[in-house]
Amino acid sequence: MPSSIEWTDETWNPVTGCSRVSPGCDNCYMFAMYPRLRAMGVTGYEHTPNQVRLLPERLQHPMSWKKPRIVFVNSMSDLFHSEVPYSFILDVFKVMEESARERGHVFQVLTKRPGRAVGWWEQHKALFDGIWPENVWIGTSVENQKYAPRLTVLERLPAPVRFVSAEPLLERIDLTPWLKRGAVQWVIVGGESGFGARPMNTDWACDLRDQSINASVAFFLKQLGGVRNKRGGDKAVIEDKVWREMPIGGINT
Repeated sequence: MPSSIEWTDETWNPVTGCSRVSPGCDNCYMFAMYPRLRAMGVTGYEHTPNQVRLLPERLQHPMSWKKPRIVFVNSMSDLFHSEVPYSFILDVFKVMEESARERGHVFQVLTKRPGRAVGWWEQHKALFDGIWPENVWIGTSVENQKYAPRLTVLERLPAPVRFVSAEPLLERIDLTPWLKRGAVQWVIVGGESGFGARPMNTDWACDLRDQSINASVAFFLKQLGGVRNKRGGDKAVIEDKVWREMPIGGINT
């Protein structure tokens, strides 16, 4: 379905439900949205938000979109959650690969479990001749310095675009070692929004912007966060500028 997330066009959820693994998950929007969708009778949300559910009937949805789109995979889950079988992940990748040829879509997979992504790839890369699908971007979340080493794991994946989502950004983070050695080609930054949102200091965002510029890595400021207004879109401004750089094949635009 069309997305309000600033860095994508569409969301595609062949899996719903997830579980918290780190502080960035504390106020995850999925846990807030899930009960509303269940109350509305939306298919795929009949259970509880911490119950992972596979929805194979949604696998072919991208093939119905005729115009090329940038698609965020599993905004309401994590494709590499331990309860998602490797076989189902393979089915998702086959659809992504096919729809690249037939429709020209680009897919963005964001996970807090890059280790499981690496494990899946090592077992299945022969099916792709060892070449990661060029239209599939892979990213991981880093909300504080403790979880920055997720990028060390992520860089083991030979994707043409690897990215980091520093959202919610909970403290000042130094990503310089990973940026300098090309572990990621895109940095997304955002504050936390909604009930109980923890504040983001804009100096932290400026710092990550400068780190990205110094390493020639694309930088995207999604929003500044807040309880009543997340200050996204044209309101996501630091030092009088909106930052919406996107990587294309690893090259900034």
